[in-house]
Amino acid sequence: MIKEEGKNQTYIMEFILLGFGDRPELQYCLFLLFLVVYIVTMAGNILIVALVVADQHLHTPMYFLLGNLSCLETCYTSTILPRVLASLLTGDRTISFCGCIVQFYFFGFLAATECCLLAAMSYDRYLAIHKPLHYAALMNGRICLQLAAGSWMNGFLTTTIITCLMSQLYFCGPNEIDHFLCDFTPVIKLSCSDTSLIKLATIIFSSIDTLPPFLLTLASYVCIVSTILKIPSTTGRQKAFSTCSSHLMVVTIFYGTVIIVYMLPDTNTLRDLNKVFSVFYTVLTPLANPLIYSLRNKEVKEALRKIISKYMVKKRMK
Repeated sequence: MIKEEGKNQTYIMEFILLGFGDRPELQYCLFLLFLVVYIVTMAGNILIVALVVADQHLHTPMYFLLGNLSCLETCYTSTILPRVLASLLTGDRTISFCGCIVQFYFFGFLAATECCLLAAMSYDRYLAIHKPLHYAALMNGRICLQLAAGSWMNGFLTTTIITCLMSQLYFCGPNEIDHFLCDFTPVIKLSCSDTSLIKLATIIFSSIDTLPPFLLTLASYVCIVSTILKIPSTTGRQKAFSTCSSHLMVVTIFYGTVIIVYMLPDTNTLRDLNKVFSVFYTVLTPLANPLIYSLRNKEVKEALRKIISKYMVKKRMK
């Protein structure tokens, strides 16, 4: 805590992340669970990035966007889970004010970027399935690069504005954040400053970052499903539906939980469930994305097989 000169007011300089409670037996189980999730998530996403970069056959708009998503998920998971794991293992739940602001910034930046990237990926699949003859012209390298760059830039700009406003707030106590990360709502509740401006800005930017991408994604999948229904082959329809339903499930979980946490009214019932919903879009979707979007694809499996074969050949030659 620090005391401002000329004022009888003490300001908080560190917070306590309450996390998932104080039960020791639960802490170790959660540590093991999150450790496995973190290792699998990092390994899966890094593998996809490496395959997309290394294999020429994966240098297409779809896999370029998938590579961006996997790179994002690697950073996204590393922003949250290492701090959670350290807290569960050591019991130290304190985080400095600056550390809290930095974590919120990267968390918000990557989450906003993911919303746009998922929309861009669904639009890419819509063009590939609904307009296959014009796909190469409609989704060329320049447009694909613009979609990816626009997604990252949108996340950067919106989160930078919110974080700048948050950094100007004062916190007088209490300093306990009822969450496992420095999320917007639980942090803002602790401020003794006027938060009306930042709340208004957050509602506006959250609506821009979630609703339009979600509606675009939903519309794209509706068009994709209508196109799939016209496929004469039963096997072809089943295969397309299998992939489409998996993608749509991940997108629904991510957008659904984000909308519930950030855009619905702050009621007592939702407040108790927000921590659970946050686990879905911060922990489970980064784990599911490489499995659903990439590692089930025939092209990715083939690229992985080639790399393993080359490695085995080199090993035998030694």
